[in-house]
Amino acid sequence: MQAKLLLEDGTLFTGRSFGAEGETTGEVVFNTGITGYQEVLSDPSYCGQIVTMTYPLIGNYGINRDDFESVRPYINGFVVRRHEPVPSNWRAQYSIDELLREYGIIGISDIDTRMLTRRIRHQGTMRGILTTAALAPEELMERLQASTPVMNQVSHTSTKHVYSSPGAKERIVLIDYGAKSGIVRELTQRGCDVVVVPQDTTAEQIRRLHPDGIQLSNGPGDPKDVMHAANVIGELLGEYPIFGICLGHQLFALACGADTEKLKFGHRGGNHPVKDLSTGRCYITSQNHGYTVKEESIQGTELEVTHINNNDKTIEGLKHSKYPAFSVQYHPEAAPGPFDNSYLFDQFLTMIREHKQSQPQTTRQAEMFAAVKGAR
Repeated sequence: MQAKLLLEDGTLFTGRSFGAEGETTGEVVFNTGITGYQEVLSDPSYCGQIVTMTYPLIGNYGINRDDFESVRPYINGFVVRRHEPVPSNWRAQYSIDELLREYGIIGISDIDTRMLTRRIRHQGTMRGILTTAALAPEELMERLQASTPVMNQVSHTSTKHVYSSPGAKERIVLIDYGAKSGIVRELTQRGCDVVVVPQDTTAEQIRRLHPDGIQLSNGPGDPKDVMHAANVIGELLGEYPIFGICLGHQLFALACGADTEKLKFGHRGGNHPVKDLSTGRCYITSQNHGYTVKEESIQGTELEVTHINNNDKTIEGLKHSKYPAFSVQYHPEAAPGPFDNSYLFDQFLTMIREHKQSQPQTTRQAEMFAAVKGAR
């Protein structure tokens, strides 16, 4: 069956459909990863977007039960150069076509994804409409212009209930703005007692959980759509060690008085170079974001820049000069990789232990008593 993708600048792509039939709209973005399409499909940060894979062959190793980063895909559409309908891998349990059909996601193949990527890089991120219906370009443009962009995607991707992944060591409250399972995986591998809470959890509700540290997750959309989250972070800043990732990084910056802005076409893929300013070392990172912290807005705050992107010099890391809190724009929990930056979780736990040691003994005893009393 034929499928069409129309961008808001009038560029039309005609290819073959796979996955579900129907029509969808969304922001058209591209990911430069060579592997990891299952993780891309299940990354909540892509909520409401039409994702283009720049690598030309997608689907060749199939889909398995273990590599999902969330319980379901959140993307609106999937664009590839070549779709492989018959996967070949010992771990494959079904095909990408079957996955998209199951969740009602439209896919289009056999189009020039290199040309599409160059178009987005030149014009900037655009909205598009993807359909399997036989409609004229004029009618598609009318439908695209009449469609409403998805707002506050965090409310769609965050958990609605508190849940935990028990451990014997530090208790980490993970605020879920659309968290990838990789964050929980990294913390539990280190023995942490992880309590995951919804994005609208209040500061007082978090205090009642008696955390040793607070993890701010990744998530989709504009950070300014969830300013209530930034306000909560501001309330907790200084009380508990804080580590923010991606959207959590942006919300941490907003909580400290900095500002954010939309990038021309964003950073998405597993091959982005980031420089650690304290050591001069360059790390290869996995990224997925369309917004960034404005460099000039850091002046006058208590934030310090720790990492920058080697490609466009945007901010990739921050730390608070007074309180135990830091954040990175990239994904240290990256799956399928690279794994260069998983040490940041160890750095977070070291920060927590140093913070606890710095507290007066009476304060630590009171917290332990409160935790035991709460367990009863």
